[in-house]
Amino acid sequence: MTQAAAIDSRALLEFMFQLGQAYLASGEQTAQVEQNLRRMASAYGMRRPRVVTFPTAVFINFHADREERLTLGEGPAQTLRLDQIAEVYALGESAQRAEIEPAEGLKRLHEILRKGARFGAVGTLVGHAILTVGLAMVLRPALTRLALAALLGALVGALKLIERERSVLFVPLPVAAAALVSSLVFLVVKQGLAVEPLPVLVPPLVTFLPGAMLTLGMVELAYGDMVSGSSRLMTGFVQLILLAFGLAAGAALIGFSPEQLVASRLPLAEVHWVPWVGVVVFGIGMYLHLSAPRRSFAWILAVLLCAFAAQQLAAGVFGNEISGFFGTLVATPLAYLIQLRFGGPPASVTFLPSFWLLVPGSLSLLSVTRMMSDRSAGVDGMVTAIFAIASIALGTLVGASLYKWLGERLGWWRTRIGRFDRRRRER
Repeated sequence: MTQAAAIDSRALLEFMFQLGQAYLASGEQTAQVEQNLRRMASAYGMRRPRVVTFPTAVFINFHADREERLTLGEGPAQTLRLDQIAEVYALGESAQRAEIEPAEGLKRLHEILRKGARFGAVGTLVGHAILTVGLAMVLRPALTRLALAALLGALVGALKLIERERSVLFVPLPVAAAALVSSLVFLVVKQGLAVEPLPVLVPPLVTFLPGAMLTLGMVELAYGDMVSGSSRLMTGFVQLILLAFGLAAGAALIGFSPEQLVASRLPLAEVHWVPWVGVVVFGIGMYLHLSAPRRSFAWILAVLLCAFAAQQLAAGVFGNEISGFFGTLVATPLAYLIQLRFGGPPASVTFLPSFWLLVPGSLSLLSVTRMMSDRSAGVDGMVTAIFAIASIALGTLVGASLYKWLGERLGWWRTRIGRFDRRRRER
């Protein structure tokens, strides 16, 4: 372990600050970021570390020898892909054990943040088209309309690639993408092709839906982080409004009214195996689009299928509003189990795709869109959406607590999985 006397406290402070930004860009809870950074400072021998983080700011203070170090600055300037998230967490674990010099850790972090997508621009674009088709299959439109979903997914994927090169487009991109998708869908409808709007409109925009942000806001409020939780909730709600505005604007350009965005005219596909195939297709798309780390696909797919199975079973028994609770109740401990007991990727890598599959934000988007034409129906829908998001947040909390309880109480589980790890390493 590195000795405290040999540590460059300035480099350590910068390393902690930028690592905190990377944790936030990975979608980590602010309370967990604070805990990780305090552990890191203590491991390097710094006294009385104090860390306060918000979604848009990081404050760090510690005592090194006779000096006091303090820094504060803005939050993350980018969101990270799954492969970057995995490497950030691996680097953070090494830093919390003081196994890497701060200057070297800072250099390694910069390399991670500058790293290109594993599958390149083509893989990112194709992956977005594939995940759009997968989610469309889960929503069960007429199978003949999947080609339209693939085309829209590819167009939105291309827009995201352009935005990645021009950060100035970050704010208007969701509105522009929603308007483009909406106008193209209703242009097709105007030409006489029978299309059910909602199952085609939502899938291409799923990566813009702030379901994870809204759920994380609920979780942070439950932990007492009022500033972080409320700011995430408000940011997510504003993003929903912008998406709904883009959808309505696109429909208006073609001569349709907002209520026609949610009009139901066609029956859903009745082939019951289609959604399950859709989950697999969705997982493939997520793996490519978000550049998941190597040897993670099987773990991601396992969490997706288990979460979807739990959600579908609960929906049949209790209704759709609380089905998300059971989905995340299964996905959360399973993701931690994969990371901590089977040596798989970080829990966030296998868990984040299940957020997009559960799509709590899509119900909210539908409700906000309805408010443009039917205020009372829209408000009722928003109440239902808030209830659904709260159920998913509660499932995340209970699932994490369940895993902790199992790890502490069931010694046989820990022993058996430990033997599995040893056999796997021996092979």
